[in-house]
Amino acid sequence: MSVLTRDEAQTRAGLLDVHRYTIDLDLTGGDETFDSHTLIAFSARTDGDTFVEIKPAELRSVTLDGQPLDPESLDGNRLPLKNLTAGEHELRVHAAMRYSRTGEGMHRFTDPTDGETYVYTQLFLDDVQRVFAAFDQPDLKAVFELSVRAPQGWTVLANGVTEHTGDGRWRAAPTPPISTYLVAVAAGPWHSVRTEHRGLPFGLHCRRSLAPYLDADADELLDVTRACYDRYHEKFDEPYPFDSYDQAFVPEFNAGAMENPGLVTFRDEFVYRSAVTDTERQTRAIVIAHEMAHMWFGDLVTLKWWDDIWLNESFAEYMGYQILTEATRFTDTWTDFGVARKSWGYDADQRPSTHPVAPEAVDDTASALLNFDGISYAKGAGALRQLVAWLGEKDFLAGINTHIARHRFANATLADFIDSLAGATERDVHAWADAWLRTTGVDTLTPHIAPGDHGTCALTVDRAGSRPHRIAVGLYDRDLGDDGGHLVLRERLHLDLPQDGAQPIGKRPALLLLNDGDLGYAKVRFDPESFETVRKDLSGLPSPLTRAVVWNALRDAVRDGELAPGAYLETARAHLPLETDLAIVQGVLAFAATHITDRYLTPEERPAALATLSELCRDLIRRTEDGDNPGLRLIAVRHRIGAAAHPDTIAAWLADGTVPGGPELDPELRWRVLARLAVLGATDEAAIAAELQRDPSATGQEGAARCRAALPDPEAKARAWAAMFSSDDLSNYLFSATARGFWQPEQADLVREYVPRYYADAVPVADRRGPAIATAVGRDAFPAHAVDADSLHLGEQCLRDADPGPALRRSLVDQLDDLKRALRVRQAHTA
Repeated sequence: MSVLTRDEAQTRAGLLDVHRYTIDLDLTGGDETFDSHTLIAFSARTDGDTFVEIKPAELRSVTLDGQPLDPESLDGNRLPLKNLTAGEHELRVHAAMRYSRTGEGMHRFTDPTDGETYVYTQLFLDDVQRVFAAFDQPDLKAVFELSVRAPQGWTVLANGVTEHTGDGRWRAAPTPPISTYLVAVAAGPWHSVRTEHRGLPFGLHCRRSLAPYLDADADELLDVTRACYDRYHEKFDEPYPFDSYDQAFVPEFNAGAMENPGLVTFRDEFVYRSAVTDTERQTRAIVIAHEMAHMWFGDLVTLKWWDDIWLNESFAEYMGYQILTEATRFTDTWTDFGVARKSWGYDADQRPSTHPVAPEAVDDTASALLNFDGISYAKGAGALRQLVAWLGEKDFLAGINTHIARHRFANATLADFIDSLAGATERDVHAWADAWLRTTGVDTLTPHIAPGDHGTCALTVDRAGSRPHRIAVGLYDRDLGDDGGHLVLRERLHLDLPQDGAQPIGKRPALLLLNDGDLGYAKVRFDPESFETVRKDLSGLPSPLTRAVVWNALRDAVRDGELAPGAYLETARAHLPLETDLAIVQGVLAFAATHITDRYLTPEERPAALATLSELCRDLIRRTEDGDNPGLRLIAVRHRIGAAAHPDTIAAWLADGTVPGGPELDPELRWRVLARLAVLGATDEAAIAAELQRDPSATGQEGAARCRAALPDPEAKARAWAAMFSSDDLSNYLFSATARGFWQPEQADLVREYVPRYYADAVPVADRRGPAIATAVGRDAFPAHAVDADSLHLGEQCLRDADPGPALRRSLVDQLDDLKRALRVRQAHTA
């Protein structure tokens, strides 16, 4: 299949105006394919040749202006349209299209709980071709009129309000002009909760088997949706531009959500079947706010080409966190951003695959798909947050509203966006864009405190990097009260870098913290005295956002080989039992488990590290015995399970169905325990089958797949490997579940022979199954536990000789860079 290049898209956009798509889909034809009829009304500005994209199972007929075209002329995914004359044209295409099991195109899913079937589209970035014929590029916007024939008892959702016209036929209201990748259909026997807000239909939809869980959270979901909707209308001059707002929670979804106008689709793990923390509820709310921001920035005003991905994602990322903070009970969202998202951006920006937030050119759609990463989301949002602080929110919003007004229902570029902002301020926004959006890498800021006269000090900051920064500097003194261990903010200075001379700071503080408040995007270091204060008194810092900055600095120091992994664990052991912010607790434990114990420490050091984590989690569990912090207790229980080196305690929990003192083991915790028991060789296939009978849901199927792959048995490993790499039967979610169970540090000897097999088998399955599975192969099936030179050599040889496709190549480049980093960390701290 041919990918669309930037040059081809520009040529086609110069030739065509696309007016309207009339699409008729028939979903009643069986499990493998569906019928797709498309009428495209378009005009050519001049005489010329072009093509339309489609990826059919069978191309049945094509007519252009009433004249038949040869279906055999289809070349890959391109149907040539030759000898077009200037003027109006109609193209009709009839095809059979394949359902997907990988979350791309028209995904089909049968719920194992009740046997009901659901289908939904995910057409991003260029997968509309899997559903209907289209001129598939974002700057050829058009009106879409959609009708669908569905099985009896199904409901059809789409971008516009849908009407059932009888006999299983549904018609959606025509859309305003939107891009092809934003068209959406979701069909099945949905359970729906419907209401209205400010005259607009609102809906929540999920599988019937999830109905009780959606109903339990419907008030919370709708409250967040209404609050965000109202706040966006206070921020934006342009009203919400579509006729309804449906949110559908769909199965086996590859992303967190997708901003289809009028029909946002979410992964249905956000319909919680088991207990979750308030931070996880906040994350769900952030996703709701993020996708709603896209209704204006992405859907109403859309990028012209994929080099401006950040115009969509960075803006929605920033607005999602900010709007939620302003409009809902979730007022500490930026702490979660600092812990969970910013580190994602920092890590991505230090790999060989890094790219500017706004790259100069993205050559084709395959390259574009790779840039939906921590840079386009987290780094871009971090840069926007600093821009807002620099410009002031009033001028920022004035520029945004100008931009929306200029380009509504059309397309825009980085230059358009910067021009709109520049018109609202006297500051040099163009220079800011060059420094922040056109460059790569993370600057590192290191403080130096020099003594002055009369017991005073002065601060200078070394900047490893080239960007300008405006940061806050927190000066903290020890509280001399009876309690001890507390730090009090003396003063917060604002510093522009590069710095012009030393900054007087008065008497020496116990802790000097660069980027206090986390408005900057940079790694920060500590002077020696401040590091000693952090080591002793980190938990005594008054603000969770300040503590998040400190924990991120420690994390970065470990990754850069400047702080021993064991020292990070000791700091966590000392201070995490006193932490009150759930996002920080979760972030620190996750880094300790997945990076330090599993990768940065040697196999000989790992048991002691797991014991430290277990003791830490036991402390947290004891601290929460009174039941006043169930979220903290849940986090501790989860990580206690993951760190278990012996099966007795967690096996007793599973047998009793509860942790002593709570919580009771819900399905998520039961599968978590069983997976760890499988790793430790303390369960078997019979127990897994019994648990699956107890929980036959989709997540139960995934849990069973993970447990079976984790069994320390050669036959179990062989079956799991064959399912992933020799068969194409696993859906995207079952592939990932199997992969996550397969590699375990405790089983390194058992799976040693599979490390070279991974590099031999990864490329063929990725080529066969497409980008979504290729990404899973690189992300979930990579042997991350194998931190050794042999695995690195095999990976580099694969990149050099096996010609992996773009998605897998990008994943492997990143994974191998992380492997090199782990080797460097080990080398730096090995006696």
